Amino acid sequence: METPPSPRVRLATLLATWFGCGYSPFAPGTVGSIAGLAIGIVLHQYAGFTGWHFLLLAAAAFYPAVWAATLTARTVNRKDPSIVVVDEVIGQWIALAGAHPFNWITCLAALGLFRLFDIWKPPPVRQLEALPEGLGINADDVMAGLYAALVLLLAGWFNR
Repeated sequence: METPPSPRVRLATLLATWFGCGYSPFAPGTVGSIAGLAIGIVLHQYAGFTGWHFLLLAAAAFYPAVWAATLTARTVNRKDPSIVVVDEVIGQWIALAGAHPFNWITCLAALGLFRLFDIWKPPPVRQLEALPEGLGINADDVMAGLYAALVLLLAGWFNR
């Protein structure tokens, strides 16, 4: 008989899969990014979140995300399991920090650009994956989010 996972492992898995988004049978990373985008839109609309707020939110979530990704990866015995999508949520929030003005066009651009940089992995995104455990799982998405935010900021600056 198999021992059920501890409450600590269950909590880590819940966070790492972003409340089940990582179990999507199709494109779990994109599903996680869309969940991050949806939360970002709600936070902007109802709590007045701006770019700095999204950066602070991502920074606050980073350590718990590293912990959750590390424990979940160890539990499933994989280096970067596809069920771990909390990193996509954090990267998407960072990308949203560059969305100026904040509207449906810049939100879709933030999603598309983040997914592009996360999949393409231009330097140093790919190199950051080599960091140990949950740090590597999350750091590459932070960098992909920074690239997306930078592109959005520059596009917004030139569109004034």
